[in-house]
Parts: sequence; structure tokens; C-alpha cells
Amino acid sequence: MDQDWTDDAFALFHEHGVKQVAYVPDAGLKSLLIACQADNAIKAVTLTTEEEGIALSAGAWLGGERSVVMMQSSGVGNTLNMIGSLSMTCKFPLVMIVTMRGQHGESNPWQMPMGAATPGILREMGMRVFEVETREEARDAMDSAMRMAFHADEQVAVLISQRLIGAKAFIADVAKEVTQHG
Repeated sequence: MDQDWTDDAFALFHEHGVKQVAYVPDAGLKSLLIACQADNAIKAVTLTTEEEGIALSAGAWLGGERSVVMMQSSGVGNTLNMIGSLSMTCKFPLVMIVTMRGQHGESNPWQMPMGAATPGILREMGMRVFEVETREEARDAMDSAMRMAFHADEQVAVLISQRLIGAKAFIADVAKEVTQHG
């Protein structure tokens, strides 16, 4: 697991003048969230649902600030109406950093459907989508996403693959093994 991509993301937030980050807590984002929470120049806002992040991003833009919305791929489905009705219709810039599930090494069957659907659904919505597997790709994609969103009012998602963040162990695997082997 190469968490150094989060160092690059944090540096890019400062480079691009990001003042707000909205997020649903996720282990794949942990070190980035800790850095944002500790930084007085960035307001880190914990969301109760992912779609709140789209509204927060629009409000930040109207208030003259730049923001980034962060979540896990399993929450992307919650954002679709807000992306289409608010961000795209009103042409607000939107940057989403999405940590992927249901990919390389996934053991949780509940993560598979949305993990597989996320890139296509976001593209069908009309978003620009960058899928990344390496630190270098992540840095380039996040830099490009912020330029496209903040200077051209685009809606862009950077999908951080499980190859980069690592697959999480699914607790049911442990329970199943214990049950089978007593």
C-alpha cells in the first residue's frame, strides 16, 4: 500500500487554493484526512451522506472558495442526483477523489457492484473520469482535475484504485474461517 499519493494530494490542495474538503470517513483516505484536519488553512467537513458534499462544493464556489469532495466508491451512487441537478446543470466546478472498492484483491462481495459500476456511471453522467493505479498517475490526475474544475467549471472524478490503496480485509472472511475450522 502506497499512501504517499495522499502527500501529493495534500500538496496539490495548497497549490490549487483548496480551502474546504468534504468527506465521508474512509480508511483509504485516512492519512489525507488527518493532514487536512490538522491544517488551519483547510476546513475539513465530515458528511453524513456523500451527496451533501456536492452541495457543499457548490456553496464553497458561490462563496469564493475551492473545495474537494472525497468518498469511497460505495457512496458514489448517493451523489448522482446532486451531481446532475446541481453541479452539472448549474456548471459548478466539482472535484471528487474516490477511493475504489470491488477491485484488485477485494474480499467483500457487497463492494463489487458499485466498484464495477462507478467509472461508467460517472462517465454516463458526463463527468471527466481519471482512473489511477500509481502514485505518479494519481498526482497527475489530481492536478489535472483541479485545473479542469477550477478554471473550466468542469466536473471531474479521480478514482484511486485498490492497487494503490490496498485491499481491505473483510471481517466475514475471518468469521467464516473460524466457523469452518472451529
